[in-house]
Amino acid sequence: MSIEPEPGAELDLSDPLVINALALDEFDRRVHAIGDDQWDDPTPCAEWNVRALVNHLVYELLWVPPLMEGRTIVEVGDAFEGDQLGDDPKAIWEAASVASRSAIEEPGAMQRTVHLSYGDVPARHYIIELSSDLAIHAWDLARGIGADDQLDADLSRFLYEWILPHADALSGSGAFAPARSVHEDASQQDRLIALSGRDPS
Repeated sequence: MSIEPEPGAELDLSDPLVINALALDEFDRRVHAIGDDQWDDPTPCAEWNVRALVNHLVYELLWVPPLMEGRTIVEVGDAFEGDQLGDDPKAIWEAASVASRSAIEEPGAMQRTVHLSYGDVPARHYIIELSSDLAIHAWDLARGIGADDQLDADLSRFLYEWILPHADALSGSGAFAPARSVHEDASQQDRLIALSGRDPS
């Protein structure tokens, strides 16, 4: 699922499909780095160990096809509640990733309206919101398993600039903990991680 641009080519970060592919790739690489003995290890998300964190992102991706089809939260109901990972978590993650990518890459998908719990939003908004969740949790997962936690620099910059105007609302909703302060020369990634209420140090 990795993006392989032509040498010297620049990625179009105005395209939500590009943002989503980058974010999926970040989380995917960490999933495949999980050791067999690490599924119960803690992560920076205090309520989730490694398995629960991966299950959360699988849950998020399972919602993508029905929401992109125009179904509502009520119509889908509790179909994806509970443990989705079974005996082969990595295979389940891959299947959910492929299904979500297929749903958003359908012709005309970005012109649709998505019915979320807090209201109707353009598909583009939904996909970028999902991508921010994937990227930030990729950092969580990397920290949880002791893997490389460096995210794509362009992705970090884009998501920081996208989240910044909504930071107070996200914190108030419980989606993020209150933003943390960082040094004035902090990297863009550290600014993104701190904005999500995590300690990037």
